[in-house]
Amino acid sequence: MTDPLDQRAGSAERERFADRPSSRYGPRRAHARRSKTRRRLRRAVLVVVGAVAVVVGGTYGWAETRLNRDVDLGAYGDRPPPGKGTNYLIVGSDSRDGLSEGDVKDLHAGGGGGRRTDSMMLLHTGAHGTSMVSLPRDSWVTVPGRLDTLTGKTKRPEGDKLNASFSYGGPELLVNTIERNTGLRIDHYAEIGFAGFVDIVDAIGGVRMCLDRDIKDKKSGADLRKGCQTLDGDQALAFVRQRHQEREGDLGRSRNQQKFLSALAQQAARPGTLFDPTEIGPAAQAGLDTLIVDEDMSLRDLSEMFRAVQGVAGGQGKQLNVPVSGFGVPTPKGNVLKWDRERSARLFADLRHDRPVTETGERRRRS
Repeated sequence: MTDPLDQRAGSAERERFADRPSSRYGPRRAHARRSKTRRRLRRAVLVVVGAVAVVVGGTYGWAETRLNRDVDLGAYGDRPPPGKGTNYLIVGSDSRDGLSEGDVKDLHAGGGGGRRTDSMMLLHTGAHGTSMVSLPRDSWVTVPGRLDTLTGKTKRPEGDKLNASFSYGGPELLVNTIERNTGLRIDHYAEIGFAGFVDIVDAIGGVRMCLDRDIKDKKSGADLRKGCQTLDGDQALAFVRQRHQEREGDLGRSRNQQKFLSALAQQAARPGTLFDPTEIGPAAQAGLDTLIVDEDMSLRDLSEMFRAVQGVAGGQGKQLNVPVSGFGVPTPKGNVLKWDRERSARLFADLRHDRPVTETGERRRRS
């Protein structure tokens, strides 16, 4: 006969086992089942996060090896001393690499060999935030002395459009020209051509822009309506290239390019792009196919540059043009933009010493 005390002890022991989340001893309580469900959910989340980290990490590792580090910033020597903060030169070129004959026609990209600059932006990051300064391609500057590859003779320094320095000596002479005319040392260089620009915009699903007027320009192919809309790659390229409907020509185009770059950065930085491995891969590949950077640029540097642009787009920085005293000024090299000597010197000094920038870049009307 079983002692009642032994029965009660056995019952108590089974109760203790039943309270455990393990399942070997008798039926589980509801809270034990819920606990296991939560653990399974946590494991599933960790697996998903781990998988995304591996895929995205793999994408970044792959991208690091794909960077086209083709620009020697010190090729011309005699550079300004390093300043405070970091200066990036972001260039949009009209390189047709990667475009078929049909693409060139559809994009109104024109013909001709080589590459020229369509946009130039100086991005400064430092202790007092970020400033993005557009340098219009028709800016009148002093192009340093150089070897003329056509004649084999050394040319003396001469006045010309900023864009011409790129045509004469590529990124290296462009960087040297900007350094000589601003006193700023360029720390990093990034350039993208037509094909890469179009592919990036398409890879992230287009860029949302709000236009305050209709834009129709035969030369660039722009045919856009007033209002908010999502621009695909072809439309975006036409928008940033058009200038004939801009009252201030190249200056107006520079402002449009800043607006678009900010919108592009915001769109590309949205969570659905940065953390979706199906999107970050195509976007990265699209950009890297025609991206050209300096010899010392790492993927981390490139990411920091992108985050700085995105910060400016989000209002955490300043967007301005280099101060101009006149545009459409006739010269032997065509009509040009002339920088305001005092205001531009003050702006570049503030950037060089990483001081708060007080310049707005707005053109002052002469009374």
